[in-house]
Amino acid sequence: MREQLKTIQKELGIEKDDRTTEIDKFKERLKEITVPEAAQKRIDEELDKMSMLEVGSPEYAVTRNYLDWLTLMPWGKFSDDKLELKEAREVLERDHEGLKDVKDRIMEFLAVGKLKGSISGTILLLVGPPGVGKTSVGRSVASAVGRAFFRFSVGGIHDEAEIKGHRRTYIGAMPGKFLQAMKEVEYANPVIMLDEIDKIGTSYRGDPASALLEVLDPEQNFDFLDHYLDVRFDLSKVLFICTANQLDTIPAPLLDRMEQIKLSGYIASEKLQIVKKHLVKRQIEKSGLQAEQLSLPDETLSGIIEDYAREPGVRNLEKRIGSITRKVALKILEGTEPPIEVTPDKLSDYLGKPLFENEKAIKGVGVVTGLAWTPMGGATLSVEASRIHNYTRGFKLTGQLGDVMKESAEIAYGYLVSQWDAFGVKKDFFEKAFLHLHVPAGATPKDGPSAGITMASALLSLAKEQEVEKKIAMTGELTLTGQVLPVGGIREKVIAARRIKIFDLILPEANKRDFDELPDNVREGVKVQFVKEYGDVANILW
Repeated sequence: MREQLKTIQKELGIEKDDRTTEIDKFKERLKEITVPEAAQKRIDEELDKMSMLEVGSPEYAVTRNYLDWLTLMPWGKFSDDKLELKEAREVLERDHEGLKDVKDRIMEFLAVGKLKGSISGTILLLVGPPGVGKTSVGRSVASAVGRAFFRFSVGGIHDEAEIKGHRRTYIGAMPGKFLQAMKEVEYANPVIMLDEIDKIGTSYRGDPASALLEVLDPEQNFDFLDHYLDVRFDLSKVLFICTANQLDTIPAPLLDRMEQIKLSGYIASEKLQIVKKHLVKRQIEKSGLQAEQLSLPDETLSGIIEDYAREPGVRNLEKRIGSITRKVALKILEGTEPPIEVTPDKLSDYLGKPLFENEKAIKGVGVVTGLAWTPMGGATLSVEASRIHNYTRGFKLTGQLGDVMKESAEIAYGYLVSQWDAFGVKKDFFEKAFLHLHVPAGATPKDGPSAGITMASALLSLAKEQEVEKKIAMTGELTLTGQVLPVGGIREKVIAARRIKIFDLILPEANKRDFDELPDNVREGVKVQFVKEYGDVANILW
C-alpha cells in the first residue's frame, strides 16, 4: 500500500522520486560555486547519465557519489586573507618564543601578499628536532593569515592513492587527501600541513613521495589531477607547510621544490620563557589545580631545564612539569595545605635523580675539550690521548666511534706524523710510541668529522708533553694537508660550551657567518678565534 501511495503521489506531482531529488540537490549546490568550464561539462554529462539510470543499479551509486564530490568541491571559493602585518606579528609572538627565522619568513610572505593584494600559495619545509613547535607553527600561521587549517600526517603512508585518489571503478573509491581537505575546509586556499614528510614510505602499491611532486610544484599544482575526480583542480592558492626531523630521507626532487627553514631548537633562556608563559599554565589546568596552589620559582624551572630536559624541544620538559603537577595534586588531596612551593633542592623528590650530569672540562697532558652536536643539542667531549708503551709503534682508538670519526682520527695521526718537525716534536716519538686515543663516554655512539682538530690537538699535546693551559674548546674537520674545514651545529656547540663556562672557542674560518647569525644572547661574552689551517690552532694553544 505504501508503494501504491508513492506511485500515486509521483503521478500527481506531489512527491519527487529519489533520483529527481538528488539531481535537484546537485543543481542547487552548483548555484553557489563558480565551476570551471571543463568541470561543468563533466558535471552536465554525469547529470544526464544519472537521469537515465535505474536507482537500484550499481552504476547509479557510483555516479551519485561522483557527483556528490564534484559539487562539494569549493570551486572558486576563497577565504579573505588578513593582511595586517602588526596583528600577524602579535599572533606569532604570542604563540611562540624565539624561532626568529620562521617568523621573519612568514612576515615576508604576508608583506608580499599585501603589496600584491592577495597571497599566492607557497611551500615551506620546517626542519628540526622533535618538540620544537613545528606543527604548532602551522596553526599559528593559519591564524595569522586568517585561513582555514588542515593537517594530516604523511608518515608511514605507503599508498599513492592517499595522495592522488583511487580510480572510480574500485568499490569504496575516494579522492586523495588534498581534495578531502578542500571538501572539509570548504575553501580552495587553506593552510595544509603535511607532518612527518621525512617518514613517508614506499611499497608495491606505489611511491607517495613521487606523487607529492605534482602537488608541491608551483609550476604544476594549478591544474592538479586527482584519479577519482578526473577533473583538474587548482591547488596553487594553497599554503603548504611541511615538517621533518631530518633531510636525509626526503627524496632530492621533492626537497628541491620546498623552501627550507631550519628550527635548531631552543636555548635555556627561551625554554624558561616558554615554561613560564605556556607550559606551567597548561599542566596546572590539566591536573585540576588552581594557579595559586603551586609555586614554581625561576630557579626550580632552570633546574628542570638543565638537569632533566636538555633536549632542543620542549615536549619532554612539559612531561616533567606535568609529573610535578600530578604529585602536587596528590599531596593536596592527602592533606598538605596549599600553596606548595617546589624549590630546587626538592626536585629529586618529584623527578628522581637528575638525568644529566654537569659536564666538566678535564685538563692534563693529552686531554683537549672538543664540541659535538647530538640529537639532544650540543655537548662537550674531552678527547684523551695516552702513550701506552714504547715497545712497538702503533695507534689504537676506543669510545664507540663511527667510521667517519675513525677516519678523522687516522687523518689527525697521519698529519702529525708527517709534520712532526714543524710542531717541535721529538723525532723518535712517533717512531716508537704506541698511542691510544679515547673519546668518553664509551657507551655513547659517536660519528662525524668535526672532532678532527680536537683529536690532532690531543695527540700533539701528548707528543709535546705540554698540557693546554687555556680553558678553551674547539671544533673543525681536519684534512691530510692540515686544512680546517667547516662543520655544522655551531649554535648547539656554542651553547654547550657556555653551559660548562668555557668562553674561548676555536672554530673554522668558513663558519664565521654561522656564528655571526647567532642571537646576541648566545654570542655575548664568547671569544671566538677562527682558523683556516691546523698551524693556527697549534699557535693559539701553545
